[in-house]
Parts: sequence; structure tokens; C-alpha cells
Amino acid sequence: MKYVLYYQSADDVREKAPQHFAAHRAHWDAFRKAGTLLMVGPFTNPDEGAMGIFTTREAAHEFAQDDPFVVNGVVKSWAIMEWAEALA
Repeated sequence: MKYVLYYQSADDVREKAPQHFAAHRAHWDAFRKAGTLLMVGPFTNPDEGAMGIFTTREAAHEFAQDDPFVVNGVVKSWAIMEWAEALA
């Protein structure tokens, strides 16, 4: 089982994201180095949001709570969903 963290972008994501990207990247890098973040990135159209795939629900929740994109309003809402991967 994996956990998908889905971000819904704020209406002004294109203006806000560049201001907070360096801190956001440092945040995701810490989770990647810990081995709890497997993949992360925006959809092709940034207005449609982004997602990350985590090894635990707790890691996904911890990530979202302290992510500079969430804290600074780049993301207007987020949700964690269980994902039953079919191919490994």
C-alpha cells in the first residue's frame, strides 16, 4: 500500500509557487532522503494541482502540514488517499 498526497492549487499558484519553490524543494528532499517520499510533482497544467507518493500515511500527513507550499497558500487544499499499486 502506498499513499497519494493530492494538492489542489491555489488560484494564484503561478505567481506564488516560484516565491516558495526553493523551500518546498528542500522540504521534499528531506522526505526523499528519509525514504518516505517516492515521487512528487505537478500535473502538466499546474492549475490542476500536484501529487506525491509516500510510503506511509503519517509521512504524507507530516509532509503536507509543514510544506512551505501549504503554509504560504500555494496550495488551497490537500487530501491523502490510499493507493493499491498494481505493478511493483
